[in-house]
Amino acid sequence: MNGERPLLVLVGPTASGKTALALSLARHFAGEIVSCDSVAVYREFEIGTAKPGTAERAAAPHHMLDVASPEENFSAGEYARQARQVIAGISGRERLPVVVGGTGLYLRALLHGLFSGPQRSEELRERLRAASARRGAGYLHRVLRRLDRASAERIHANDESKIIRAIEVSLAARQPMSEAWAHGREPLRGYRTLWLGLNPPREQLYERINRRAAAMFDAGLVEETRQLRECYGKRAWALHSLGYRQAGQLLCGELSREQAIAAAQQGHRNYAKRQMTWFRREPAIPWLEGFGDDPDIEREAVSLTMRFLLG
Repeated sequence: MNGERPLLVLVGPTASGKTALALSLARHFAGEIVSCDSVAVYREFEIGTAKPGTAERAAAPHHMLDVASPEENFSAGEYARQARQVIAGISGRERLPVVVGGTGLYLRALLHGLFSGPQRSEELRERLRAASARRGAGYLHRVLRRLDRASAERIHANDESKIIRAIEVSLAARQPMSEAWAHGREPLRGYRTLWLGLNPPREQLYERINRRAAAMFDAGLVEETRQLRECYGKRAWALHSLGYRQAGQLLCGELSREQAIAAAQQGHRNYAKRQMTWFRREPAIPWLEGFGDDPDIEREAVSLTMRFLLG
């Protein structure tokens, strides 16, 4: 189609079997996997990210894992810049890029581009943090809701860094950030894209999420968190992500082990809901009603991909 190169994008909620299906598709179609995960980009964050293991990485080339220092603030824009270079390299080798992950903002930045926005203002950010400390949890989210309701609905109330950036952009641009995003974005060009989405039954998904969150604690998540805290302290943004946050609360004595596991399970279930809400905004996604490691789902995905490549 007009010389456009094929690109496969596989999305779905956490624990839906994206990794297994991505590996299967990569084997079938000489593909290379491009991770789209906002925490897996960081080196030394292993257990809580459910990164592909050694055997999985040996089965197909993987990209955009372990590309950032734990102390780095790796933005969606930086992810898009690097991932676009990776995808161009994969296509240049006449292999199929398979983008897989669950971070909606990173995926939007990669495929649709992001409004670059004004430069950071450390003075404003300090004022906002101080106001948050005085006014309590939820204050900044309420401010954002007054400035930009659409962004407030998209950004979780506990994600202070994204809330502060949205307020900063809205004030500097003198318009809601969500409206500013509609202008000046540079989408990914030169590719025709097949989306595939995994939509497992909700109760079965939650059971998997619960098992996986508990297994992370059994596998040493608390000790990994302890080591990261000792090395980097507050400089490692990803320590606030799911799993690591609850393990940190356990280390601080705020939660018991059982409470930390339950909180992580609940957090991951809530995250899965938000992921599906985000991805359902993409009208082009054909939804596969099952898990990525289900043989029937694998056959359906292979068939769809084959038709896409031949078409």
